[in-house]
Amino acid sequence: MDDVTSAPLLTLDGVSVDFGGLHALHDVSFSVQPGEIVGLIGPNGAGKTTAFNVICGFVRPTNGHVRFPRSQRHNLRPSQLAAAGVARTLQGVGLFPHCSVLENVMAGGHRRAGGTFFDGLVSTPRGIRSERQLRRDALAMLERLGVADVAARLPGAIPYGVAKKVSLARALMSEPELLLLDEPASGLDEAELGQFAGLIMSLRAQMGILLVEHDMEFVMPLVDRLVVLNFGEVIATGTPDEVRHHEQVVAAYLGVET
Repeated sequence: MDDVTSAPLLTLDGVSVDFGGLHALHDVSFSVQPGEIVGLIGPNGAGKTTAFNVICGFVRPTNGHVRFPRSQRHNLRPSQLAAAGVARTLQGVGLFPHCSVLENVMAGGHRRAGGTFFDGLVSTPRGIRSERQLRRDALAMLERLGVADVAARLPGAIPYGVAKKVSLARALMSEPELLLLDEPASGLDEAELGQFAGLIMSLRAQMGILLVEHDMEFVMPLVDRLVVLNFGEVIATGTPDEVRHHEQVVAAYLGVET
């Protein structure tokens, strides 16, 4: 059991993804430890989205494995992530447009809510208690992220930066050990970027975090370690200071040859 509790939350082991004749990823390997924030970065077309999709199970690896050592499972499908202690947000906000903000956040906690499908279907006392507790927890999560004032609104009626926080609140409702964030900085202004960075850093005590980004200025002060992709291959790993002046990284972002 000690081996499991001390294991990484996520390990990519020689992952390659081919789309016909296109090599989207080639022999990609890295890990995320508990309490660690890892940034997966690279210029446009580097393979970041493919890497995120293969981790989440939207794309199956051609070779290699995506391992979740804590649950002792690998190459999970999207529907299996929550049970393995993994939550994710996508590039957009991905909220249900016809449900209120509060209902969207409640949806993120359905796996840990008490009661059964039958309880909810026939409104048993157990099901009613479960739903009330879930509602309280969802409202508390919105308060934690500073957006409880929009709980009754529809997603289309709130600013984009606020919707990003709501999306994060929904992901956190599953109480994950590993949080996957796909381009959390996209579409945010400078003030919102600062707020979101603070939120991400506040979570590290409870979970490991992998964030996929192309905005190096947002990522550098936030992460413990960087993994840099270019043309589907890892070209550098290390701390932000180690990666910042790496020749291949500078060349990839500036579009010049080394």
